[in-house]
Amino acid sequence: MKQKGLEKFNNLVDALSALPTVGKKSALRFAYHMVLNDSFMALKLAHAIENAVTHIRRCEECGGLSEDEICDICIDEHRDSKKLCIVESAKDIFIIEEGGIYDGKYFVLENLDEEQIDRLKRLIEGRVEEVIFAFTPSLANDGVILFIEDKLKDFDLTFTKIAQGVPTGVNLENVDLLSLSKAINDRVKI
Repeated sequence: MKQKGLEKFNNLVDALSALPTVGKKSALRFAYHMVLNDSFMALKLAHAIENAVTHIRRCEECGGLSEDEICDICIDEHRDSKKLCIVESAKDIFIIEEGGIYDGKYFVLENLDEEQIDRLKRLIEGRVEEVIFAFTPSLANDGVILFIEDKLKDFDLTFTKIAQGVPTGVNLENVDLLSLSKAINDRVKI
């Protein structure tokens, strides 16, 4: 139940709890901390949010996040433009880049409309040799991969997808049946 006479505080709690994965209790703790414990941090956060919302947009080439029309990854001449990693969302690029293990380019495929497919084809044309699918493993995404492969069949491309199976350090009893099945079927010789 909301406390009366604290409309601005309640609005802050409501705004915070509208964020993904933030429940009412966490939102209440965040709001309390910002208002009473660290108002400077709260103002800094508000300014950072305002700056991000005002200046961040989608890269015109890959669909990732950028402060400019084209992102730093797309304009980086040292990246391998022969490899194109297709991801489900722009945040996936951050996750892959954090590992520092991939040196190619990206394409964010958030839907399967013709405009998006045409953008993908223009990006691939004459440059890309390998398309890597970095999707969350699922039967639906396997269908998306087959659909994209069919749309790109006129190009001379190698299609790969990220490996899947049993994560390091996880007991087999905690692994879902689909992941375990993939791990056994895609086993490698040692």
